Amino acid sequence: MTTLEDPSLERHFRGHRDVVTSVDFNPNMTQLASSSLDNNLMVWNFKAKMRAYRFVGHKDAVNYVKFSPSGHLVASASRDKTVRLWIPSVKGESTVFRAHTATVRSVEFSHDGQAMVTASDDKTVKLWTVHRQKFMFSLTQHSNWVRIAKFSPDGRIVASGSDDKTVLLWDLNSKQPTHTFHETGGFVNYVDFHPSGTCIATAATDGSVKVWDIRVNKILQNHTAHAGAVNKLSFHASGNYLLTGSDDATLKIFDLLEGRIFYTLHGHQGPVSAATFSRNGEYFASGGHDEQVLVWKTNFDVLNNSQSQKKLNRLIEKPLVEDIPPRQDYSSHRNSEENTVDARQQIHKLDDITHGITNVGPTHLKSEMDDKCWSHVDSDTPEVSSEAKPATALQPQLVLFMQHVASQLDILTQTISSLEERVTKTEDKLAECLKIKND
Repeated sequence: MTTLEDPSLERHFRGHRDVVTSVDFNPNMTQLASSSLDNNLMVWNFKAKMRAYRFVGHKDAVNYVKFSPSGHLVASASRDKTVRLWIPSVKGESTVFRAHTATVRSVEFSHDGQAMVTASDDKTVKLWTVHRQKFMFSLTQHSNWVRIAKFSPDGRIVASGSDDKTVLLWDLNSKQPTHTFHETGGFVNYVDFHPSGTCIATAATDGSVKVWDIRVNKILQNHTAHAGAVNKLSFHASGNYLLTGSDDATLKIFDLLEGRIFYTLHGHQGPVSAATFSRNGEYFASGGHDEQVLVWKTNFDVLNNSQSQKKLNRLIEKPLVEDIPPRQDYSSHRNSEENTVDARQQIHKLDDITHGITNVGPTHLKSEMDDKCWSHVDSDTPEVSSEAKPATALQPQLVLFMQHVASQLDILTQTISSLEERVTKTEDKLAECLKIKND
């Protein structure tokens, strides 16, 4: 028999100087990336005594950050109309993607890591190849700013949400929308795919959170629990839970099997503008207008018994709200409609604990090219600490060895990227030669 526990606050990161717009976990769970209106993105290392990197290169606010499925790359979308692809190491090299004519709101990798999709205020959604770093095509049916675009788990569909109050489902083979979901109450701030690929969830400025079945194109659940605009949402890896962050300064976790709020979490002072689960669902992170990044331990991840698995299968196979049976395996203290977790006092305790951490000095590395921007760590950026669960100190030799491996991996990634670029140029030259010969 499994037990359920409340989510707990594990880490508290401070280093941004403006609103935190997005957060994402490295799939290997060694790092967390965050973006901000302060024009920078940060990569926080979970290991004790390791530096946090501040990546400088964007010329305006950074709206979105995303790790590639391998964890070797980080993509960022900015108000400066560009997308940058970074290597998340102290070197901080980046490649610039330019094709949008207005603010870029989001960037997402396909699940195989081969493609990226971007959404922009120029009313378009664009697709790119990652390794060859080439623009592929645009999707152009929205009539207003596009806030978010996401790949389906199988990579065949893209869902995009816009200020035209619609969510479009795009068939990537035909490059045409196959269905339009209409939001009547507000603009669409965010969209996410259920892990099964059968549903999407949408977050809107009117405070609503909706779950839609994309096979029959019908709404399954409509939650109006937030008192402010919902900015971000994220499905748990199990598909059982949905995390949301709102202008009402709360995070909420919805139980999709029962169709109700499971938790309301207080931790941020002001609107919550970023929220996401880790890939395995063990943790979730949030960021807000208070310039803070919080990392939470899920604790309620329960899918180990066959009864819960059958309920999940039923949701996926026939996802109608009235057909979802009530959960029977709650702990005795789960009788209330909603559980509230207030972590604000815990944040102050973490502040007290981390007060004595030595600040990391700046690394003086110069910018060589427009498409190469070096990261540096400002003197007021704290080291990342692990007070909740202290890590065992590594032997100095092992640390040096790991640093060497990371360095070699970075060099290998750069070499592969360079070789692919040369191959692309060679292919282009060959095509030119053949064309001349045929003429």
